[in-house]
Amino acid sequence: MQVRTRHTPAFGVARLVLAPGEAVQAESTAMLATSYGVHVEARGRGRGKLRPAVFTAPPEGGWVDVAPALPGEVHALDLDGTAAWCVRGGSWLAVASTLRSDSQWPGFQALFGAERGFLEHVSGHGTIVLACCGALDIVVLAAGELITVDPAHLLAYTDTTQSRLRAVDPSAAQSVRTGEGLLLDFAGPGTLLTQTRTPRTMAAWLGR
Repeated sequence: MQVRTRHTPAFGVARLVLAPGEAVQAESTAMLATSYGVHVEARGRGRGKLRPAVFTAPPEGGWVDVAPALPGEVHALDLDGTAAWCVRGGSWLAVASTLRSDSQWPGFQALFGAERGFLEHVSGHGTIVLACCGALDIVVLAAGELITVDPAHLLAYTDTTQSRLRAVDPSAAQSVRTGEGLLLDFAGPGTLLTQTRTPRTMAAWLGR
């Protein structure tokens, strides 16, 4: 799968160019259009409000255009089979069939305990297309460098990055499923992808 983006940074669209017979999983409501002959198979309901579908190219190949519901960039994250990423659930638009997602990755036990948190572990060889609310920032941490991030602004980080989850106010409500009331501390080396806006604030602004 090749990914070609356009209309960034404000209103990003990703064109997923598929080889003959190649399949890709994408959020069905994010689809704008496909080339003629692309087969669409609904996969029921995914995590949260996601409604994934599998798009399969015909013998001559094809393409699928996807875009996020809210304004912002789209970012193609290429995995080479050696490095894996922790990705915020619900932030992806499309994922190659050669990638694996595991929300129960053992590395999350230190963050979430026995509960299912707001992150998924993605590994393998291929491309995942992320929806960024607002603009994308790429933060590269040197060894021993520290940073604190609001989970609502986090898109993804390399799974070798050290991370710690803590409460903003121990007496206030917190949720490991959404990240509400929590902060994430990271220690390098590693790479983080963050977004300058959050879906909640952007949706509220658009609804004014």
